[in-house]
Amino acid sequence: MPVFTKKNIIRYPFYLLYSIALILVGVVTYHNWMIGVGGFVLLLVTLLLFIKMERMLVDELEKYISMISHRVKKVGEEALMEMPIGIMLFNDEYQIQWTNPFLASCFDEDSLVGRSLYDVAESVVPLIKQEVETEVVTLHERKFKVIIKREERLLYFFDVTEQIEIEKLYADERTSIGIIFLDNYDELTQGMDDQVKSNLNSQVTSLLNHWAQEYGIFIKRTSSEKFIAIMNEQTLLHLERSKFSILDQVREETSKQNIPLTLSIGIGTGTSPLPELGALAQSSLDLALGRGGDQVAIKQPNGKVKFYGGKTNPMEKRTRVRARVISHALKELITESGQVIIMGHKYPDMDAIGAAIGILKVAQVNQKDGFIVLDPQHIDTGVKRLLEEIKKSPDLWERFITPDEALNLVGDDTLLVVVDTHKPSLVIEERLLNRVENVVVIDHHRRGEDFIEDPLLVYMEPYASSTAELVTELLEYQPKRFKIDMLEATALLAGIIVDTKSFTLRTGSRTFDAASFLRSQGADTVLVQKFLKEDINQYVQRARFIEHAEIYKAGIAISRADEAETYDQVLIAQAADTLLSISGVVASFVISKRRDQLVGISARSLGDINVQVIMESLQGGGHLTNAATQLQNMTLDQAEELLKQAIDEYLDGGKKS
Repeated sequence: MPVFTKKNIIRYPFYLLYSIALILVGVVTYHNWMIGVGGFVLLLVTLLLFIKMERMLVDELEKYISMISHRVKKVGEEALMEMPIGIMLFNDEYQIQWTNPFLASCFDEDSLVGRSLYDVAESVVPLIKQEVETEVVTLHERKFKVIIKREERLLYFFDVTEQIEIEKLYADERTSIGIIFLDNYDELTQGMDDQVKSNLNSQVTSLLNHWAQEYGIFIKRTSSEKFIAIMNEQTLLHLERSKFSILDQVREETSKQNIPLTLSIGIGTGTSPLPELGALAQSSLDLALGRGGDQVAIKQPNGKVKFYGGKTNPMEKRTRVRARVISHALKELITESGQVIIMGHKYPDMDAIGAAIGILKVAQVNQKDGFIVLDPQHIDTGVKRLLEEIKKSPDLWERFITPDEALNLVGDDTLLVVVDTHKPSLVIEERLLNRVENVVVIDHHRRGEDFIEDPLLVYMEPYASSTAELVTELLEYQPKRFKIDMLEATALLAGIIVDTKSFTLRTGSRTFDAASFLRSQGADTVLVQKFLKEDINQYVQRARFIEHAEIYKAGIAISRADEAETYDQVLIAQAADTLLSISGVVASFVISKRRDQLVGISARSLGDINVQVIMESLQGGGHLTNAATQLQNMTLDQAEELLKQAIDEYLDGGKKS
C-alpha cells in the first residue's frame, strides 16, 4: 500500500469541515433541540459513509496496484526468459552460474550452467580481462554484441548477425569508379596503318569487354586511349584477389604481335558522392602513370593507396617534345625569379649532385644566381671526391651553401628546384619547402603517396635512367648558346653512370644520347672512374656482406651485418649490387645498421621481382630493380623478419600499399 494514502494530511480538509458542521449543529441544538438531534444523526451517518468509502477506495487501490505489480513482474520474467537477449552470470573462475533460455538455445544446448566460459565462449574471456566494455564476437556462426558488467560478473549478448550482414551488403554495394588508360597507345599507333590499328583496337576492346562481363563491370570507352569503369566494392574485392589479371592479359596478348601495349587503372572507392569518387579515380590514375604505368592504383578518402601490377620495367615513353616544353617552362620560371636554390635528397649521391649542378647551369645561362644546398657532414666517399675536385674551381664551389645559409637567402621571389626526389621527408632541408612558395620538382623515381605539395612545375619521368639524364636534356633545349664546363659535364655524366651501373641497368637510347652530348661538352670518363674508386677497406667490408649472404627462397639472397657494426648507405647499396652479380641470384637484399642508427635495407633485382613493391610495404620506395628503405627503433633481427614477411607477401601475390 502506498504510504501517501495513510498520511493524515489527506483527511485534514474533511476533519475541518466536519468540525465546523459539528459546531453549527451544536448552536442549532441550543435554540432548537429537535433540529439539532437531526443534525447530529445526519453528521454521524456522513462520518460512517466517509469511513466506508475510504476503505473501499483503499481496497480498490490495493487491488489495482497488486494487478499492476503482477503484470510488471510477469513482463520482467518474460523479458528475462523469452526475449532475444542473452544473459549470463559467471564467477571469478569463469564458470557459468546461470543463463537465460535464449542464450542456451543459441548454443543448441538445454543448459550451460556449470560449464566453463573457456569452452562455451573462449573469445569473450580476453575481453573481460582487458576491461573492454563492449565488443562484437562470433559464436556458433552468429555475431553477438557483448556488453560486459564486471562488478556484477554479468554478460549481455545481443544477436547482431542480421545488422552486420546488412552493413556488409551496404559496403559491398557501394559504387567504385575506375579510369582505364592505354599507357602508350598514341606512340604505338602513330605509324600504324589503319588495318593494324583497327585490329589492335578490336583486340584490346574485346579483352576489356570480356573482363568486364566476367566480373560484372560496366565499361565505356570515352576516347581512343581511355575507358570509364563502374563497379561495386564487392567486385573490386574480387579484382584485388585476382591481382587485376587484365594487366597481364593485355600485355601478353599484345606482345605476341610485337606491340608492347600496357594498361594503367586508377580507382576511387570508399565514399558516396560520385564527384569525389571521380576525383579519387583521376588522382589514382595520375599516381599509377607517375610510377611508370602498367599498374593499378586504388585510392581511398583517408589517403591510403594500394598498388597492383608494376611487374615490368617502364618503357621509354617520353618524347623530346615534352623535354623541350619543360625546358622552356623552367626557363620562364627562372627568368621571373630573383634567385634559384637547388636541393637534392639527404645523403646525396652522384645523380643528385650532378643534376643540381646541371640546374645551376640552367640558372646561370638565364642570368640568375643559383645555389646548391649541401650538408657536408652527410655525403658518401664518391661525392667527397667530386667535391674535392669542385673546390679546385672557386666559381663553382662558392655556389654550394649549407641548409642554414639557404634559409637566410630565401626571399619572396626565390625559386626552389628539388632534384632526384619528390618526397618532402627525404629532402636535405624540409623547412625550405615551407618557406619557399615557388617549387619545381625534377625526378626519375616512381611517384609515391608522399609528394611535395603544390609545385609549380613537375618533371617526373620514371622511364629515365637518372635525374642527371633529364637535366642534361633540359640543358640541351635552353635557347641561348652556352658552353658547359668540363667539370660540370663530368658531374652530370657521373650521375648517369652511377644510376645505370655503367650503362647496364635502366638504360634507354636517350641515355646514350645524353651521355654523348655530355661527352661532346668535355666530360672526362677517366675522372668519373676516379670519383667511383673505392679503397681497400670498403672492398673488404663489401666482401664481408657477400660472405654472410644466404639464399632465402629461390634466387633471393639476403645478407645482414653484425648488430654492432655500422655502414653508410652507399656501401650497403654496393653490397646489394655485388650480390646480384652472383650466378643464380635474381634479387638481393642487404640489411645493416647505418651510422645514423637507422636500419638500412638496399634491394636489387634483375627485373623478375619488383623490389620497389617489397620496399614500399616497409615504408620505402625506388624502382622495380633498385629500391631501399630505412627503419627506425628496430634491431636487425626484427628488420630481417619484417623483410621476409614482405617477400612472402609479394611472392604470394599480396602487394600492399
